[in-house]
Amino acid sequence: MSIGASHLSDIEHASGGGSRYRLRDLFTPLDTLLVSGGDGRLALDPKERVNAYGCGPSPDPEIWNFASSTASPISQRAYDRAALAREELVHKSLFDEVEIAFDRRCEHLRDELRGHLQLPPRIDVVFSPSGTDSQLHALFLAHAVLGAPPVTIVVGADQTGSGTVHTARGHHFSTMTASGLAVRKDGPIAGLAGDSIAVPLLDAETGFTMRTDADAAVMRAIEDSLAQGRRVLLHIMDSSKLGWRAPSVACLDEIARRWPRKVQVVVDACQARLGRRRLRSYLDRGYMVLITGSKFFGGPAFSGALLVPKGFSRLLDQIEGIAPVVFDYAGRCDWPMAWTALRSRFERRPNFGQWLRWEAALAEIGSYYAVPGAFRAKAFAELASGIDAMIASSSSVRAVPAAVGTPEVGDEEFAQRTIFPFTLVRNGKPVSIAETSALHRALARDTTDDNSGSAENRQVAAQRCLVGQPVRLEQPEGAPQAALRLCVGARLVTDAWSPDGAQAQRNVQHIVDRTARVLVKIDLLLDRTAAVPA
Repeated sequence: MSIGASHLSDIEHASGGGSRYRLRDLFTPLDTLLVSGGDGRLALDPKERVNAYGCGPSPDPEIWNFASSTASPISQRAYDRAALAREELVHKSLFDEVEIAFDRRCEHLRDELRGHLQLPPRIDVVFSPSGTDSQLHALFLAHAVLGAPPVTIVVGADQTGSGTVHTARGHHFSTMTASGLAVRKDGPIAGLAGDSIAVPLLDAETGFTMRTDADAAVMRAIEDSLAQGRRVLLHIMDSSKLGWRAPSVACLDEIARRWPRKVQVVVDACQARLGRRRLRSYLDRGYMVLITGSKFFGGPAFSGALLVPKGFSRLLDQIEGIAPVVFDYAGRCDWPMAWTALRSRFERRPNFGQWLRWEAALAEIGSYYAVPGAFRAKAFAELASGIDAMIASSSSVRAVPAAVGTPEVGDEEFAQRTIFPFTLVRNGKPVSIAETSALHRALARDTTDDNSGSAENRQVAAQRCLVGQPVRLEQPEGAPQAALRLCVGARLVTDAWSPDGAQAQRNVQHIVDRTARVLVKIDLLLDRTAAVPA
C-alpha cells in the first residue's frame, strides 16, 4: 500500500475512535485478508499454504487451472484490484468512519455487478461469504415471503454443495460462522430450522446419466408437501456440479400456474454457468437466484450473493422477529442500503475478506464480459469439441454423458457445455473413490520424484494441474465411483481473446493442448500407483 502504516494514527483520528480496530484490520497482509471472513473451507494448510481446493491466497501463474467448478487460484489482475480497493478504502476513511466508507463501497459493488450482468436497478444484491451462506439468506427471505416456515425441496441434491444438506433444513453447515461464532455443525438454527426433501438427478439404474423423470419427481414432492399444509421453497438447479439443469421451463410454468404464492423458487446458479438473458428471466419470474464470483468467473474462493427480485424488501419490513443466530450470518453492509428496516437490526460489522474476494471476482467478471460475445461463443464451441475429443481418445478416463436436452432461449454462449466430467479406469476397471481423490491431489503437485520415465514424461509429471474435485456417483451394482471434471472457466476465455483472430485461434488450441497433457499426467499417475498414495 502506498499509504504507510505510520499514518494510521492520523487516519484513525479522522475516522473516529469507534473505527480504530476496524481500520487496523485493513493493514493486515492482503494474503491474510483474502482468506478471512469465512468458514473453515478458507483455511490454508500450514505447510503447503493452500486451501482444501489446492488454491493459495496469491497468484500462482505456473499452475494450470481447469477447476472452475470447484475453486480457482486468484489471478494477478484480481489480486491487483483487491490491493487497490483496500488502498482506496483507507483513503476514503480519512473523511468518513470506515464502516460508512465500507458500506458505500459495497453499494458500488452491487451497481457494478448489476451492470456486468445487465440487471436493472430494481434487482437487489445481498452479499455473503459463500454460496452456502447465501442459501441461509434465501431461506430467511422465503420465511417472510411465504408467511410460514417452508419445506425446502432440493433439486439436484446429489450434485450441489456439501453444505446444502444442512442449509436446506435451516441447520449450521460448519462449526464456525463467518462472524467467528462457534456453532455445532448440523445443529438447528432456531427460527430457521425445518424440513427438506432431496430430489437427486443421477439415474438410479445407470449410475452415470441424468434421470429422465426429474420433472415428475419435482411435481410429486411439491404436491405431497402442499397436501400436508406446508409452503414450499423449491431449490432448482442451473447448473449442477456435472453441468446439469432441472427442472424444465415447462415444469416451472406448470408450478406457477397450479400453485401461485405457495411455492417460492430459488435458483442454485452458484456455478454461474448461464446466459445473462436466462438469469434475467428467472428474476422476472420472481425467483431468487444464488450466484458466486468464485466458480465459473474464477474469483478466489469464497464469494456468494443472493439476487432478489423487486418487492421482497417490502415484505421484510413486516417481520416482527428475527432468529438471533441469523445476526451471526450477516452484517448490516451485506444487505442493500434500500432495505433500511432490516439493516437497522444488524450490527455494523465489515467483513473485509468477503469484500476483497468480491472485488477480485468483479475484476474477472468485468474482463470476461469485455470479450466480444461472438468470440466467447466460438471459444466455448471449439473448447467443447476439443476437450470431448481428448477425453474420448484417452484409455484412462471414461466420459460421464451430458444431460439430454436442447439449448433454450437465453442460454447464449452456455448453449455449449463448460463442465466435462469423467471417471477413471485402469485396465478397463473403475478406479475407487479413494484413489480418485488421491490422484486429484497428485495432479496439483510436481510428481517428477515419482517418475523415472522419459524426459517428456517427467515434464508432464512436473506440471501442476487443478481439475474439479471428485463428485460421488452411486452405482446400482457395486461400489460407488467418483467423477473428476475438466472445466472451462471465464478466465480461460478472457486470456485467450485477442483482436488478432489468428492469435486467438492459437490461444484456444493451446488450451485444448493443455487438457491433453492433463490427461497424459493422469495416465502416468495411474500407471504408477505409488505416485498416488491412498
